[in-house]
Amino acid sequence: MKAMAMRSWAKDAPVELVDLPDPTPKAHELRVRVKACGVNPVDWKMRSFGPLRLAARVIGPPSPVVVGVDFMGVVDAVGPDVTAFKIGDRVAGGTMFSRRQRGSMADTVCVRDDQVVLVPASVPDDVAGCLGVVGATAKMSLVDVGRLPRGGRVLVLGASGGVGQLVVSLAKRAHEAVVVGVCSAKNAPLVQGLGADHVVDYGAGDPLAAAAAFGPYDVVVDCAGGYDGGACRRLLKSGGRHCIVAGDGPGAAVQPIFPPFSSKMILGMPLAQNLQPVMDLLASGAVSIAIAERIPLAELERAHALSRTGRLTGKLVMIP
Repeated sequence: MKAMAMRSWAKDAPVELVDLPDPTPKAHELRVRVKACGVNPVDWKMRSFGPLRLAARVIGPPSPVVVGVDFMGVVDAVGPDVTAFKIGDRVAGGTMFSRRQRGSMADTVCVRDDQVVLVPASVPDDVAGCLGVVGATAKMSLVDVGRLPRGGRVLVLGASGGVGQLVVSLAKRAHEAVVVGVCSAKNAPLVQGLGADHVVDYGAGDPLAAAAAFGPYDVVVDCAGGYDGGACRRLLKSGGRHCIVAGDGPGAAVQPIFPPFSSKMILGMPLAQNLQPVMDLLASGAVSIAIAERIPLAELERAHALSRTGRLTGKLVMIP
């Protein structure tokens, strides 16, 4: 198999195309020939800083370190006890360093059968390849952690980003929520098109003060990072939740320890139970994932540089 990997955990070590042995699936595992894999900020952050980088170094797979999480492809081998999937199935999901698995930026991945879902014919390869992190994160923010009631009220900070777009869509389509999105004036039409009832321009003053006029909220989802936790919590209804998706902003790691303990860090786990509800909505056309650019796998450094700008309004997709 060919993969984009770091040869060491040196800070910002380069990624390069390497040859590795094809993995052999063990019990409850399947091997997938990758057709598309989505880029997420966590991919390049793990190369540079943060608690996920430390965790991956301690419990992750040995070097060379294949980066990436999201993937879509076709099953070409199954291990013992796999019953829900067969050779030839189109599947999408995510790899997990916590299970000592290599990353997804490769032409082949090997994962457990609870980390993938079937891809319906109506969902394109590149869209399915971006589902893992954003799908799991959006679903967990609104359902598992946010506990958003039907018809509730949601504030999405960073609404035009990869996770933010899906949070807006899911909140509106799956929960019939009143959605307020914060983004730039340039991206306001995009966020409105996703279903936001109100859009706040973060360049026109204090966006949290402006968003307060449409609150209080059942859930505040910070997909941008850097917003003051106390100010976010003051926008909540009693019992509401402040979900922190971009957990590397100032003080993000300590916000959950302050009373009233309504701030929660979200680590999107690419498990089938998190991905299936989003895949169902993608298949029905109720939600979508915008693609910014399709890039050859060997140009992963360029893709990471684009992602680092924070100015993308769609997902980058790597094509092996």
